[in-house]
Amino acid sequence: MRGPATFCEVFLVLMVACSGLPGNAGEVTAVFEAAAEVPVVEQEAIATAVPLTSKDWLGVEDFLYQLQRARPQRIAETGFDLVVLSIGAAGNSPAVVPALKEGPGGEKLVLAYMSIGQAETYREYWKPEWRDNPPPWLDEPDATWVNEFWVRYWDPEWQAIIYGSTESYLDRIIELGFDGVYLDRVDAYRTYEEKEGRETAAREMAEFILDFTRYAREKRPGFGVFPQNAEELGVQFPDYLAEMTGVGVEDLYYGYPRDHEPSPAEWTAAREEILDQWVEAGKLVLVIDYTARADQIADSYRRAREKGYVDYVTDRSLGRLRINPGFEPEKSPEEYEFGALEGS
Repeated sequence: MRGPATFCEVFLVLMVACSGLPGNAGEVTAVFEAAAEVPVVEQEAIATAVPLTSKDWLGVEDFLYQLQRARPQRIAETGFDLVVLSIGAAGNSPAVVPALKEGPGGEKLVLAYMSIGQAETYREYWKPEWRDNPPPWLDEPDATWVNEFWVRYWDPEWQAIIYGSTESYLDRIIELGFDGVYLDRVDAYRTYEEKEGRETAAREMAEFILDFTRYAREKRPGFGVFPQNAEELGVQFPDYLAEMTGVGVEDLYYGYPRDHEPSPAEWTAAREEILDQWVEAGKLVLVIDYTARADQIADSYRRAREKGYVDYVTDRSLGRLRINPGFEPEKSPEEYEFGALEGS
């Protein structure tokens, strides 16, 4: 069996090589409508309004990932066990997320999306003057995603924006009642390894997230932390794997390098070998594939289920509440319908 360091080297080589490839409905409605009128309230009032409940992360059988145009009232009516939303879906109200968690479709765990390896110009922390007079931690704009900038995530000033005080991004998420966070751009460490030859980049990202996690759980015991992608950090750093609630991975079976097409077999196999170690460690593995083809959707759900992962197939825009026929959240995995595979 290959050791962790050798495996991670193989995985990263594959990454580089592949990159060149072409509730009572009436009551809940009232809560959401009222929430739209609720002003931002003081931290102490919010904290007492969100009671702690035990969280069964490994009981999750399905999930929704929607960052654009999310309607919490509509999502509350669905049977998804777990939901990943932007903080903006809460609308600055401490009532929205708790109502979503106890909606008519059943209890839900709700994660807030956070990008920690990039700064986003549409977040509350962003200052317009940074475009012309950037702080030392702010790096180049992302070449693909408009209004997103790479950050030197090891810089204490950036980390202080993300967590560590009542004014931080994380504290606001906790105040609004989210059960945890879904961390994007964890793979930013690779950018700095390649661009600047920063040998400490991987460990610095792991330490950033570990310290972030300790802080969050001092405030909210049991707070969930899910990094997206860069799953190899869990192999490189056992302390990191031990503290994470789970991991999310994109394009495992479909979507890389193009949507609606299979991801390279070597890419998938290398990632599965890492993800299996997350499963063995008792972590929840979430898979997000990007395709609209019925046979590919069915194949994605089948393969994920066989590996012990939890799958969701959607649009890369993450802009709609997509429910895939045959894989509705009201069904248990044993009830999934794989008929589309018969003619493929």
